[in-house]
Amino acid sequence: MNIQLGRGKTARRAYGIDEIALVPGPKTLDPELANTQWTLGNIEREIPIIASAMDGVIDVRMAVELAKLGALGVLNLEGIQTRYEDPNPVLDRITSVGKAEFVPLMQEVYSQPVQPALIQKRIADIKAQGGIAAVSLTPLGAAKYGQTVAEAQADLVFVQATVVSTNHLSPESVTPLNLASFCEQMPMPVILGNCVTYDVTLDLMKAGAAGVLVGIGPGAACTSRGVLGVGIPQATAVSDCAAARDNYQRETGHYVPVIADGGLITGGDICKSIASGADAVMIGSPFARAAEAPGRGFHWGMATPSPVLPRGTRIQVGTTGSLQQILRGPAQLDDGTHNLLGALKTSMGTLGAKDIKDMQQVEVVIAPSLLTEGKVYQKAQQLGMGK
Repeated sequence: MNIQLGRGKTARRAYGIDEIALVPGPKTLDPELANTQWTLGNIEREIPIIASAMDGVIDVRMAVELAKLGALGVLNLEGIQTRYEDPNPVLDRITSVGKAEFVPLMQEVYSQPVQPALIQKRIADIKAQGGIAAVSLTPLGAAKYGQTVAEAQADLVFVQATVVSTNHLSPESVTPLNLASFCEQMPMPVILGNCVTYDVTLDLMKAGAAGVLVGIGPGAACTSRGVLGVGIPQATAVSDCAAARDNYQRETGHYVPVIADGGLITGGDICKSIASGADAVMIGSPFARAAEAPGRGFHWGMATPSPVLPRGTRIQVGTTGSLQQILRGPAQLDDGTHNLLGALKTSMGTLGAKDIKDMQQVEVVIAPSLLTEGKVYQKAQQLGMGK
């Protein structure tokens, strides 16, 4: 339904994850029977949760531990891990500097060039420890370092930017990355993003994407919506992109997973994203709170290093528990940020969804009061959903 914004412009109403609720149907099942397994490229995982390719979230250790726990972590190949042989002193600086010094420090830190030898080393280290070497590059980085990644035999490659499209106009001096050629030439599955519309999702799938990332600007540390004014609330964006996935499958017989990326904090957020149509989610700040995370209780966006714009900010998320507690429990907090897998399985059981495809079909209602109705005491006492 279009709304008249003014005489010369109409607008479509879009909905965020906080504005929707999931409706129980006529059946339920024991959460132990809920099957959360999904496949990305040729990689099968028990848990449909990916840790974002952010320097405060993923290093070699975190990537390995997430794989052992049944999930997946993506290493940023244009971040601190590939610019510095020992990233720890740099991480100490980033997490100790004051708010006013943060942006210029990041511009300084990320001016150090990426070292191809470190790309190969980090990938080799993850694989040697039994992890899944999922790595991330910007389109420009993919053009520069794609061959290095191929030679290092990464398992999955994510080509990510604030917005990615197959129809990109560049200055004459710049040769843009041909996404279709890149997907065809790389010896491993390539996941493309980010996008928020039906048409672009379809274009990326036709280009050979093994998965598509959905989300512009909802991330906890992302400032794109404020700085650039772009984005679509996640529930609507995921639903639109999932429709493209389903139509693409009907036309080609090929199923390409859609991954909701950004703005998801609690187990409920993850459940509602899948119910909106996602096959999996990508989250950053919940994992930045793990004791094992390299960010030392801080979280910042992967798009930060711009010489002219503050492409993200740094937020203090604290350290609330181990990676095991956050992902699989037992929960030590009452706000939905621990035991994310348990929350998903319990929600699926409550809704009678035996697998991810079932979960994508559950009834959704618009419910802007979902998180506030009856929660006066929690809000007043800063407990549970009132934090």
